[in-house]
Amino acid sequence: MMEKAEAVSHGAATIVNAIATGKGAAVGVNLWTRARVQLTDKPGVIESNIVSDPTENTILIEKTVGKVFEYFNLEGKLGAKVETWSNIPVARGLKSSSVAGNAIALATVAALGRSLDDLTILNLSVDAAIEAKVTITGAFDDACASYFGGVVVTDNLKRRIVKHFEIAKDLAVLFYVPAKKVYTSGSDVQRMKRVASLVSIAYKEAVKGNYWSALTLNGVIYSSALGYNPSTAVDALMAGALAAGLSGTGPAVTAIVPEEKIDRVKDAWQTYEGDVLQARVNHEKAKVVG
Repeated sequence: MMEKAEAVSHGAATIVNAIATGKGAAVGVNLWTRARVQLTDKPGVIESNIVSDPTENTILIEKTVGKVFEYFNLEGKLGAKVETWSNIPVARGLKSSSVAGNAIALATVAALGRSLDDLTILNLSVDAAIEAKVTITGAFDDACASYFGGVVVTDNLKRRIVKHFEIAKDLAVLFYVPAKKVYTSGSDVQRMKRVASLVSIAYKEAVKGNYWSALTLNGVIYSSALGYNPSTAVDALMAGALAAGLSGTGPAVTAIVPEEKIDRVKDAWQTYEGDVLQARVNHEKAKVVG
C-alpha cells in the first residue's frame, strides 16, 4: 500500500540577506506553497509537476524527496509522484525555493509514515536546495522564517537560530514584483561580499530586535551592490511603510506597512512597471494537512 501526504509551508521575506556574511534574518509571510507526495513502487523515479508554474525546473523537488529517502535509507527502494502549487512568484527574491523545499520535505516524511523534528526537516530542505543549486548559502534564514513564522535571525553557516521574535502587530507585507525573473544562482557573489562589513551592521540591528531598520538598511546596501534602483523602497517609506528594501537578490522589493498606510504605498508604486502583491506577516508553522 503506497502512502500519500500533503503539507503546506508559508512564505518569507528578507530582513538581512546572508550571502555577504553567512548570517541572515527573515520574516514569515502568509503566502504559501503546498506539496502533495504520493509514494510509488518505481524505485528512484520521482515524477514532478509544479502546477502553478509548469515551465520551472523541477530539480528541487527531486533533490528534496531524494534527501528524505536517503535519510531513511530508502533510496533506490521507492519512487514518488510530487505536485506542488503556490501563490509565490518564482525567481523574484520571494523565497519560493525555501518554501517549496519545506513543504516537500514535510509531505515526504509524512507519506513515509515517519516523523522528524523540525530542525532535521529544515536541514534536509536546505541540503536539497544547495544540491539543486537554487541557493547560494542554503538560505537557512529563509527556510526557518518560512517554517516557523515570525522574525528569525540565524547563523546560516552554523545552521543555528540566533533569535526568534513574535511580531505583536498585525502588519501588511507588500511586495513590488517586476515582471523579470532573476535566479539567485546567477547573482554576483563577489559584489555582495564586498559590502559584508555594512551588512553586518544591519545584522547586529536585527539581533537587537530592530529588525525593521535592519530590513531597510540591508535593502539599500544590496540594491547598490546589485545595481537596483533603491527609489522603489524609498517611495514606500515616504508613503508610510515601517521598512522597505530589496528581498533576497531581487528584483522584488518588500515593504512592511501598517494597515492604514496600505493604499498610500500601493499608490506610490503605481508609477513602476510590475505587480504589487499584498500579504501579511505570518506566525503559523509549516504543517501536514488533510
